[in-house]
Amino acid sequence: MDEGTVARPGAAGGSVLDVGKFLQGLRITPFHRRLLILSCLVTFFDGLDFSLIAYTLPYIRDEMQLSEAMMGNVSMAAFIGQMIGSLVGSYAADLVGRRPIILICTVLAAVLTFITGYAQTPEMLILLRLVGGLAIGGLLAPAWSLNIESMPKAMRATSVTIIMLGFSAGGSAAGQVANYFAPADGFYAAHVAALGGFLPGPGWHTVFFFCGGLTFLLAIFLQFTLPESTRWLVAKNKPAARIAPMIQRFDPDLDVSRYTGFELSDERKTTARQNPFAKFAELFRGPLAYITPLIWVAYFCSSFAIYLKSSFSVLFLEELDLSVETATNIGSIGGLVGAVFGVVLLMFTERRGPAWITIAPLIGIPFLLLIGFGAVLGGPLFIPVILVGTVLVGAGHAAVISITSIYYPSAVRSTGGGWASFMAKFAAVAAPYFGSRLFLGSDAKVLDGYVFSAVCLAGVVICVLALAPFARRLVDHGADEPATVQEQTA
Repeated sequence: MDEGTVARPGAAGGSVLDVGKFLQGLRITPFHRRLLILSCLVTFFDGLDFSLIAYTLPYIRDEMQLSEAMMGNVSMAAFIGQMIGSLVGSYAADLVGRRPIILICTVLAAVLTFITGYAQTPEMLILLRLVGGLAIGGLLAPAWSLNIESMPKAMRATSVTIIMLGFSAGGSAAGQVANYFAPADGFYAAHVAALGGFLPGPGWHTVFFFCGGLTFLLAIFLQFTLPESTRWLVAKNKPAARIAPMIQRFDPDLDVSRYTGFELSDERKTTARQNPFAKFAELFRGPLAYITPLIWVAYFCSSFAIYLKSSFSVLFLEELDLSVETATNIGSIGGLVGAVFGVVLLMFTERRGPAWITIAPLIGIPFLLLIGFGAVLGGPLFIPVILVGTVLVGAGHAAVISITSIYYPSAVRSTGGGWASFMAKFAAVAAPYFGSRLFLGSDAKVLDGYVFSAVCLAGVVICVLALAPFARRLVDHGADEPATVQEQTA
């Protein structure tokens, strides 16, 4: 790397390193890979804890005798918590850093997931999932920001999709964990009997005990391994002594002692103060005035489809005469394959612009309509079409997530991602509420749910196509106004 392109003379005979140019000039390094792995672990356990309720709900329903409306309330409780947590966590991450918020939320998610296993009534279950959702919802925007701010520009959106692959893998693992621990006549039940009852008995309670314990082990591991965002440190004007070691982790051969200061020249200026209203206003500055609302609507539509699936896919397929175990396998396998497909899609399309991410939802629409109109119901193509539709819904959602934070400067990036996540969680609240009342109870209602999911995917396509020209304008806007991000304190 040519040092003359990334540094300029500074005070006291030293140099000022342009961190933006430095990071963009890097190839993917071992440190980048370690960061991706750590972030995937974070999102894996986030997805694991998040998805448990969907796969344990049939067992909870039978034990607690839940009505359709109450099942919707149980699913909705976690989403309400996540909706609030996404705003609080993202705003806090812009104030105190990405690392501490991720650590705190991981610990809280572990503890509250474990305690959920002790729930004995629907009301207690709703309360615990509501509070647990605060921690689960607070994780994602800081994790997105940490990776976007560390990767070369050509890998920013793809990195988000890769770490969300962890979320989807966790969601898929939740299905398999439920299949292992929950059935009264399953594999785990046989082993518990063989051990003489020293372990918790089979059932949905044990699923939460197991996953909460694993998440707590992750929190301990992250305490010693998770780094802070270098861009955030520079954007917040942190001391050079704190920034320099982070720079060297990207390039161990770089002599950071020669630099007396650090700056960002590839981000526009923002005068965002510490209060949330000023940060919110920054999300609508320049071309962002059009980009932000379109991201919100696209993410809402995609989230409604994905959360309707994650909340009720097992119940939907059970209504259409599949067993709970088969429905669980379709949901978990389809979700994981969809996330992988989303990564592949972004790898091939990221440099071409956001319009290309509409490929997955566009192809997914006819598959959902085939199900919704009953064209394949009961036939040999039913399971393949269900599986492909599940994959495409997941791939489209992964692709939409990739654009939720990349257009914002570092000083407000987590806030931007948090507000997008808020809209997603608003859809997550609406999906089980309306889904339990409109799309459960009969074959016809379930089929209507698939048709409505197709309409949601059409909304994603329209919004992302409308967003694309404004995204190109934002690149031009940023190029005309290169400046170090400066954040004032109030």
